Amino acid sequence: MIRVLRGQKPFMQKNLPKYTPDWVRRVTLWAESSRREVSYALCEDRRTLLWFANQRAVEYHPPLMRLDERPSHLVLDIDPPEGGGFAVAARAAHLVHRAMAGSGLDGAVKTSGAKGVHVFAPLDGTAPVEDVAAATRALAARAERLDPELATTAFIREDRAGRVFLDSTRAGTATIAAAYSPRIRPGTPVSFPVPWDDLDSVDPKDFTVRTALALLGDADPWGEAMPGPQPLPADLVEEGRTIPIARVQAMHEGKRRARARRTQD
Repeated sequence: MIRVLRGQKPFMQKNLPKYTPDWVRRVTLWAESSRREVSYALCEDRRTLLWFANQRAVEYHPPLMRLDERPSHLVLDIDPPEGGGFAVAARAAHLVHRAMAGSGLDGAVKTSGAKGVHVFAPLDGTAPVEDVAAATRALAARAERLDPELATTAFIREDRAGRVFLDSTRAGTATIAAAYSPRIRPGTPVSFPVPWDDLDSVDPKDFTVRTALALLGDADPWGEAMPGPQPLPADLVEEGRTIPIARVQAMHEGKRRARARRTQD
């Protein structure tokens, strides 16, 4: 969650505070990034959600992992370039949709609550994290090949050359803004599901804490749009295994460039 306490800048909190009530369900998992065990909340009922709200938690970012440590979804986070708007991100999302269809997958799309787009493909829970991560890389690469002038998988920002970034690193314990989560941005927008056919005609500013409830009514468009769980295509996994992990590749490339600059100086 991202909390906003009075007089402080917003901050992300994963580990439950010590004063958390006993009735808040939780699970303890190893966090590789911080090299420690983290007590994650299981927000499964209204009471827990209201407790979070009283902690001034505004944004909710669940991991893409079930309690059995199997990924629940394959996700691509589509981020427009600096100065680019939602329209160009929507165009790139359609590339991902085409790549998914060509790979035998189906999925749903939502606004990120900012300028970007999130594409989700539900999985049947049989694939391990490493396979889902590989398939995500391959799917991004296939979408990039459909229009390399529009979209890129380049993790290093300076290599994107004004193109939309297809972020393939959202796998395993990585988190992403939940559907219907408010975002800490001007107007308090909400990450909101959109039908594929309507993606080009919406504006993320249409979905805010002031408008979302009326738009929802008694429906759950995110649940309704989401297809059933799917197995991970084997060819997508195999292709992804040949693609370097973006963060690792970017780290090594960054070090190489830094050495080159020092040598030049």
